[in-house]
Amino acid sequence: MRLLFIGDVVGSLGRDTITEYVPKLKKKYRPQVTIVNGENAAGGRGITEKIYKKFLQDGVDVVTLGNHTWDNRDIFEFIPEAKKMLRPANFPKGTPGTGLVYVKVNQVELAVINLQARTFMTPIDDPFVVIDELVTEAKKRTPFIFVDFHGETTSEKQAMGWFLDGRVSAVVGTHTHVQTNDARILPNGTAYLSDVGMTGPYDGVLGMKKEAVIEKFMTALPRRFEVVETGRALLSACVIDLDPQSGKAKKIEAFQISEDRPLME
Repeated sequence: MRLLFIGDVVGSLGRDTITEYVPKLKKKYRPQVTIVNGENAAGGRGITEKIYKKFLQDGVDVVTLGNHTWDNRDIFEFIPEAKKMLRPANFPKGTPGTGLVYVKVNQVELAVINLQARTFMTPIDDPFVVIDELVTEAKKRTPFIFVDFHGETTSEKQAMGWFLDGRVSAVVGTHTHVQTNDARILPNGTAYLSDVGMTGPYDGVLGMKKEAVIEKFMTALPRRFEVVETGRALLSACVIDLDPQSGKAKKIEAFQISEDRPLME
């Protein structure tokens, strides 16, 4: 089984990049499942129903979210029916939506789980306790389990990778918008990457207009950050190959597409 995971989609440039490149990437890599983190897709914060449905039209199978899940209030209107969209599973019980979904792949299933870290983040439920329960649940149905761990620190992400090594197929981090250079297969067969990076503006600071960010650092005064809406774009992703019997990872390849690094078809 081959998975394609595309990192945090930011604003209209990110959405346009998904529309342009997902068909090309599916043609090149032939993934069975394509997953996109869309928590910044609506103007840098949150997601709308229209954007969610457009992702599906573009060829995305599952949309994961993160700490900006609730930033657009209309999510409460459509999240109960959004069967292919996940919010972090460790939001408190009773929170709308789900953090686990199964995707049919021929005669087997892939379990996709969305989690949120706690270090320098909103202190929601313990992701280690929650994932323990979800992996036990998912293992009853499938050995193929992918985890999007949305978090700030590489240390917490690495800890989660080691915690789940041999129990899930892959643990890939999101949230920091900067792709890390540590893609690897852990000793017991779990693919790991601290952060897959972002998809959106190439010439901003984490997708935001750089001038306001620089001024805030220089003055320590509050500034409103705005998403870059025009210019060059970046796509950050990884491809993961899983053993068809065991569900363990055989290969993980992180890559980026930009004006400097065009897609080689």
